[in-house]
Amino acid sequence: MEGIKELTPEKLKEITKNGKVVLLFSATWCPDCRFLDPFLPQIEKDNPDAKFYKIDRDGSIDVAKELNIFGIPSFVVYQDGKEIGRLVNKDRKTKEEVENFLNSLK
Repeated sequence: MEGIKELTPEKLKEITKNGKVVLLFSATWCPDCRFLDPFLPQIEKDNPDAKFYKIDRDGSIDVAKELNIFGIPSFVVYQDGKEIGRLVNKDRKTKEEVENFLNSLK
């Protein structure tokens, strides 16, 4: 999973234009975000058709506002430049919730 400290609108357009892209909006201070860390590698492995990015919400606040991401951890998925799904709220996510969300987009 590639980390992005500061996501600009231009960078967002660039990284989401081709293929399936999963954006995880997170922050270092967020305990519910850290809860995801142990199982993210397996989720990434189970979805080889997607490129995963972990976005620092605090360093990317303008894009987060533009995408209406006010709670973290949150996932937004793109396919060839178009948003195809989102799991956006402030609740802690389980491995099963994230897997079910991603599977619903296949």
